[in-house]
Amino acid sequence: MLHETTPTSSTTAGPAPDGAQQGAARRPARRSVMAIGATVALGAAGTAALAGCGSSSSAGSSTPAGGAGASSPAAPTAGKALAKLADVPVGGALVAAGADGTSSIVIAQPTAGKVVAFSARCTHQGCKVLVNKDKLDCPCHGSVFDAMTGKNLTGPAPSPLAAVAVAVSGTDVVSA
Repeated sequence: MLHETTPTSSTTAGPAPDGAQQGAARRPARRSVMAIGATVALGAAGTAALAGCGSSSSAGSSTPAGGAGASSPAAPTAGKALAKLADVPVGGALVAAGADGTSSIVIAQPTAGKVVAFSARCTHQGCKVLVNKDKLDCPCHGSVFDAMTGKNLTGPAPSPLAAVAVAVSGTDVVSA
């Protein structure tokens, strides 16, 4: 942290040119004040960004949950069956449990036999999105995502849904 100081005027003929009061021995330099202000602002912005992250505490909930990292569910077990391919409508999607068993993911089938998946947590405040044909709707604040790409179509969500690696193995959609 910077601790620069600038001497003030020590004359007795009136106020210093910059309006400082007489008798004040030292005051922080403008550069120090600006650096401290920027540090505080960045810290507050980082805290606010983390506060917007949600976790996946209950699979059926549409309410935000606290915690970080919810927008990118981990897939600790490659090859774990997540859904039957036949259950994922072509041109549509469904919500399923993630490979970690605690997170929710959206599995979509843009064309027959091709699957993609995304976190089911809205990037705005972590609410669980709901499938609405080829769109994903956030019931908390109205964000809408494209179910086939995860792209945010309307806000307030600031970014797309996090991609989750999946593949087709026989008749199953599995974690990749």
